[in-house]
Amino acid sequence: MIRSKRDNLFFIEKIENSMNIYKLNKTLHRDLGYFFVGMILIYAISGIAINHKRDWNPNYIIKNADFGLDRKIEKVDQNVIDEILVKAGEVGQYKSHYFLNDSTCRIFVHGGNITLFMNRGDCNIETIRNRPLFKEVNFLHYNPGVLWTWFSDIFCVVLAFLAISGLFILKGRYGLVWRGAILSALGILVPLIFLLFYL
Repeated sequence: MIRSKRDNLFFIEKIENSMNIYKLNKTLHRDLGYFFVGMILIYAISGIAINHKRDWNPNYIIKNADFGLDRKIEKVDQNVIDEILVKAGEVGQYKSHYFLNDSTCRIFVHGGNITLFMNRGDCNIETIRNRPLFKEVNFLHYNPGVLWTWFSDIFCVVLAFLAISGLFILKGRYGLVWRGAILSALGILVPLIFLLFYL
């Protein structure tokens, strides 16, 4: 079949348009991926933290432990307090202290307290500290304000675009025609299996 010059021009134009769309898809996928890398990390880290809420507190490090001084304490002075802080791992965290009674002293540290039982020579420490990084990303995960909610919604739309546009980045057997199709199908099948299992 012999194509006319007009048909050839139409065919070439169609190929060029297809290449332009492919190039635009690749460019948008790359640039949006760069721009939203921070958001992806925020939701990835906070997602892991929230998934394991039964195993740990994702926002706070809670310490409640007993430890001994190997001797009874007759008088509480700065040397005794410094020794307790070292054993408790709270050096530099001291705020103040006072006596609950004649044999019990409460030492306040940043984010908690240490109770010294003088007649027994042992202590109990209770502290709550922000878990670095996780506290901040979890805070953002729960949408703290209207503006952040809007930005998160935009990110969700972009994330859907990144998933779909990523299917068309590669051509040939490594693309959606063969390998990409198999891996995509498996990726969709896994959550469906879990859904059926849990329901």
